[in-house]
Amino acid sequence: MLKLFAAVLLLAGVALAADNYDGYKIYDINASNAFEKQLLLRLSGNEAYDFFDLPRSLDAASRVMVKPEDQEGFEHLLEKYNVNYLVVNENFGESLRKEQEENQNQRLMNLRSAGRSVGFKAFHRHAEINAYLDELAAAYPSRVSVQVAGKSFENRDIKTITITNGDGKSGKNVVFLDAGIHAREWIAHAGALYVIHQLVENFAVNSNLLKNYDWIILPVVNPDGYEYSHTNTRMWRKTRKPISSACYGTDANRNFDFHWGEVGASSYSCSDTFMGETAFSEPETQLIRDILLSLNGRGKFYLTLHSYGNYLLYPWGWTSALPSSWRDIDEVAQAGASAIRSATGTKYTVGSSTNVLYAAAGGSDDYAFAVANFPVSITMELPAGGTGFNPSTSQIEGFVSETWVGIKAMAQKVAEKY
Repeated sequence: MLKLFAAVLLLAGVALAADNYDGYKIYDINASNAFEKQLLLRLSGNEAYDFFDLPRSLDAASRVMVKPEDQEGFEHLLEKYNVNYLVVNENFGESLRKEQEENQNQRLMNLRSAGRSVGFKAFHRHAEINAYLDELAAAYPSRVSVQVAGKSFENRDIKTITITNGDGKSGKNVVFLDAGIHAREWIAHAGALYVIHQLVENFAVNSNLLKNYDWIILPVVNPDGYEYSHTNTRMWRKTRKPISSACYGTDANRNFDFHWGEVGASSYSCSDTFMGETAFSEPETQLIRDILLSLNGRGKFYLTLHSYGNYLLYPWGWTSALPSSWRDIDEVAQAGASAIRSATGTKYTVGSSTNVLYAAAGGSDDYAFAVANFPVSITMELPAGGTGFNPSTSQIEGFVSETWVGIKAMAQKVAEKY
């Protein structure tokens, strides 16, 4: 199996796929008042501009990628309203080529030195991730099992790994963690893999997390989009089911049937935030729905990993109002933020999705909380690397180990409370 992966890597080469992003610029924009923030919010609805991060706070910069033909008009508009901006990357395509070559080299080195499918010095492909899950199930059969939870639109296996302490007790409470709803957020997949690694291969240190809880982890929710972001379009976000001859994919995190389509989602099928033709139109979101509902009663903590922005977010995503039990969720999220800050100094912003960022209905976290009755439901936005979604290979291990500090603290707090 490992020899096969190595051969595939060598054949793949390091050419960036169809969309090479040559000449694309990335801007940081520092809004100084509410008017300028509102201007940026309006601009984010323009499909010509890809906003990577759009925080509500005036203290934080927004980041946006603009293609060459739109740059002059974009800069002119900002200058017209005296909005301060900084070009943080003059040629995103050039940066991507360098990063992809480094990632390819690191993947090969991992296979040769570690002798296993994944490591934490490279971003791994879907097949490698699935192989790693199977390797763990074979190596630790008393504590680990792997299931094919379903198929993606393009017929890829979507696998979950269930991790226990091996005591044979059934009916335990459950932590359900997923990652990769958005294809381009590669550090999220790596974060999920690191959690798996810690719970399984570092069991002696972390066995207390498995005493009264089982963990179910789905590291690649959207494998079609994830593979497409490796082979064709690095910044691809959505699933890959065609909507028309010109437009593909749905934003899976706008596709859940709780206040679906009400706010912060697009009905335009080519949009990056397209909500889908119907709620649960995607096999990938149907699969998450079914897992969540199957855990109703046992599921106590739903955690979905995204990037980027250093956020710990909780319901609601569809309104600025807060659920009646928000303090319980906030206590868990604050435990994670505090642990990370103590360990590394990194600051995470904690709050409801709408109040920290902007309203966006149809998310998995709202659905897990409101419909599947998980008392704690949190979206964790991992840190930015490079110019956002593309951390260097040298940053991966630091980011995921830091993330684990926060996840472990949150899981301990949940175990105390529930």
